[in-house]
Amino acid sequence: MPETARVAYFSMEIGVDPLVPTYSGGLGMLAGDLIRSAADIATPLVGITLLHRNGYFQQSIDSSGMQQEAPVVWNPADKLELMKPRVAMKLNGRKVAIQAWKYVVKATHTGGKDVPVYFLDTDIPDNDPYDRRITDQLYGGDHRHRLEQEAVLGIGGIYMLRALGHRELKTYHMNEGHGAFVTIELLAEHSYKRKTSPADPEVIKAVQESCVFTTHTPVPAGHDQFALSMVFEALGEQSAIYDGAPYCPGGMLNMTRLAMHYSGYSNAVARRHAEVSRDMFHGHRIDYVTNGVHAPTWLSPEMQTLLDTHAPNWRADYRAIRRAMFIPEKDLFTAHAAGKKRLLDHVNQRCGLAGNAALTNDRFTIGFARRATGYKRSDLLLTDPEAIKHIASKVGPVQVIYAGKAHPRDGQGKDIIKHIIEKLASLAPHVRGVFVPNYDFALCQKMVTGVDLWLNNPIPPLEASGTSGMKAALNGVPSLSTPDGWWLEGCAEGLTGWTIGRDDFEANTYAHDSGRAGRDAASIYDKLENEILPLYYKDRAMWAHVMRCSIAMNGSQFNTNRAMEEYAKVAYRL
Repeated sequence: MPETARVAYFSMEIGVDPLVPTYSGGLGMLAGDLIRSAADIATPLVGITLLHRNGYFQQSIDSSGMQQEAPVVWNPADKLELMKPRVAMKLNGRKVAIQAWKYVVKATHTGGKDVPVYFLDTDIPDNDPYDRRITDQLYGGDHRHRLEQEAVLGIGGIYMLRALGHRELKTYHMNEGHGAFVTIELLAEHSYKRKTSPADPEVIKAVQESCVFTTHTPVPAGHDQFALSMVFEALGEQSAIYDGAPYCPGGMLNMTRLAMHYSGYSNAVARRHAEVSRDMFHGHRIDYVTNGVHAPTWLSPEMQTLLDTHAPNWRADYRAIRRAMFIPEKDLFTAHAAGKKRLLDHVNQRCGLAGNAALTNDRFTIGFARRATGYKRSDLLLTDPEAIKHIASKVGPVQVIYAGKAHPRDGQGKDIIKHIIEKLASLAPHVRGVFVPNYDFALCQKMVTGVDLWLNNPIPPLEASGTSGMKAALNGVPSLSTPDGWWLEGCAEGLTGWTIGRDDFEANTYAHDSGRAGRDAASIYDKLENEILPLYYKDRAMWAHVMRCSIAMNGSQFNTNRAMEEYAKVAYRL
């Protein structure tokens, strides 16, 4: 018999393990963290995702500073268990067989319950060579390939759950529009059982009562849309998909609108993101569950030991993390120093830094690790290299660690990485800096535990939430961020970190403010010179207080145990 599950969680990517490279960034990491928390608080959940045999991609930087991509080499059998059932669905007029690999997410304490995650795979010898490649790479291929992947996830995912024995599921949670075809298959199931049409109000009501949808994208272009002709070619005629449907404007199937239309509960991933989403999708009720991170995954071993001493129940009760306020200053600094040394040793070795170029523990270390794309403005700190040199010479030595991938087809993102590398070279020897290639799960764990300040400067309101700063906060690392995403809820100015630029957010027009970049860069330099670096170098007691507040205030709130409890209560109604 299968594990008892009441909730099925569908996500195109899920980061379950550093050695299972089926994720690209924040969406997959969040999915993994939510599932880890489901295990910790014994939420009866099962995960469904795709098996990306080529991963996202392996990033390297050539001699000119340009990103190069290569497939990730890994063997699913090393970490996953191949399940016996196979299912088949019709796609492009052919029968496509699907198999599933199982990974068990273990609870971190005795009160939890392990959660299975199934990775769907079409690389089966019986399949047409074209179909074997459907699940091969995350976000690879063209628009047609994306449609096929989403069909395997949503429709094939339902088939596989049934074949594995999960027939008593109460809730189907779609993490982004990638899983929206779940609703089409559920309509078919309910109409078949009732011997009626998918348009029957009772069928629609039954699907809506069982579906939950989470949107992560505050930009219209980020929501998948497919031409109806392409959908019908791939899936055949679908009675629930037709020109003129509320989710098919202009002859295009909008996957977000499809998911929202058939979901009884839809949410954004931060308070501000909900406001932006309501403006984008008029007529839909959109609540919010602010994201979090899984504390046991992202806390350094040394910080975990401190919490074991001062907040013994923190793994089971996230509220206990508030007791970080009682951690002695000396112990806090010692724990952070261990994480910092581990990071710097790794970066120096990996990037071949030695002598005057090596990163050292006595320098204030700024970390920035995000997907390299325009709105995240990865190079904003480097707008005026002379200003950074001045600050370092006046207040105290500074070093910067960058990381992050650009999507293979994002030429602007690749140019940003090249620009960062060029600007860092211009800072030497006054300010040391490095771009570390191939940002992944393992490097993220080192960075969020080892830097002294986490920098995040997207253009508001384009950041849905952001979670890397939450990981840093758990480790006593404050943020310097623009007022967007989670930071609007998490910033206690001067206590958990600092805000870049203005802190009002009554308009959605920041992305079109041509002068904002210059003002925000000036704000970064001002905060570093006059508030952050003087505190770090001259008032260690107050810096320790900031570290404690970051852990106690943000770590106790922005974690996935809290988020999963909210989902269980307001969305899953468990």
